[in-house]
Amino acid sequence: MLPWLNPSRPPLYLAPMAGVTDVVFRRLCKELGADVMVTEFVSSEGIIRRDDRTRHYTEFDEGQRPVGVQLFGATPENMAEAAKKVVDWKAPDFIDLNFGCPVNKVVAKNGGSSLLRDCPLLTAVATAVAKAVSVPVTAKIRIGWDEKSVNAPQVVRLLEDCGIAAVTIHGRTRAQGYSGQANWEVIAECAEASRLPIIGNGDLACGADVEHRMRTTKVRGLMIGRAAMGYPWVFREARHYLETGTQPEPVPAEDRWAFMLRHCRLAMETGRFINERALVQSLRSRLMAYSKGLPGSRLLRTRFCHVQSMMELEDIAASWIARTGEFAGIHAQEAHPDETEPENALAIV
Repeated sequence: MLPWLNPSRPPLYLAPMAGVTDVVFRRLCKELGADVMVTEFVSSEGIIRRDDRTRHYTEFDEGQRPVGVQLFGATPENMAEAAKKVVDWKAPDFIDLNFGCPVNKVVAKNGGSSLLRDCPLLTAVATAVAKAVSVPVTAKIRIGWDEKSVNAPQVVRLLEDCGIAAVTIHGRTRAQGYSGQANWEVIAECAEASRLPIIGNGDLACGADVEHRMRTTKVRGLMIGRAAMGYPWVFREARHYLETGTQPEPVPAEDRWAFMLRHCRLAMETGRFINERALVQSLRSRLMAYSKGLPGSRLLRTRFCHVQSMMELEDIAASWIARTGEFAGIHAQEAHPDETEPENALAIV
């Protein structure tokens, strides 16, 4: 039902992350080897109200396919109506239902992982959306609300009868947020028992992690989230590891700087920002994430907290390369340079 779930080449998904996986970041990750895209989560109520800001989150480039639009909400009728509108507007390859978001403002509206505590409502939402649209419908869940109510196996069994095409499972509870370790035993149990394809998510930081989970579970694909925020090359390196069993050379630092600058320029081309200063300010957190693993990253993050223009960013890049270019790129998941390098490593910038 989902043609990209190829057993001979399990897909690597880019996880939907609010404020991160916008149309520009998805485009860049696609170029670096991500196979399947999912948009940032979108409010079903905002879609129904035809809110322009909400509709913006559904944007994607044709080159990003296969791509799904992720919806959150807790009213079956409204979720179904919103899904139909999105399919009419954008014709995504699938609709994804957010049953896993742990953020308070979503849970407070009975959305996201809140529905893991109300399985009848969860199944009503899933059934309504699956019946309403002509494209496949998938769902993303967590393993449960907390350690005392881990119910992913039961939720997956319920979704099997709702017309859902696949389920992504993040191996943490809502109570964990993003702390602690992902529980891959529960993911493996679901993948073993379910008729539905299961996509595994959680603590996938490098090619070896991806290969290990593909080899030791029956998941049909893997979803990478936080590791890609600072090091989107993780997709390319994971694919290389799956195909060769070896870790490729880390990305040179100069290439990482070129990527940062290109991200900013592409964002400027979208025309969403009233001026360059607003654009650069909006990307500060992204720049700080990209700096992880670079020599002197602590000082870089300090500079990025205050950067105001593309010219200033280009000057920072040029001075960093002139001073520390000999360090070549350091993989974002390896050593922590900020703990080992002198504080004046980037005094020039």
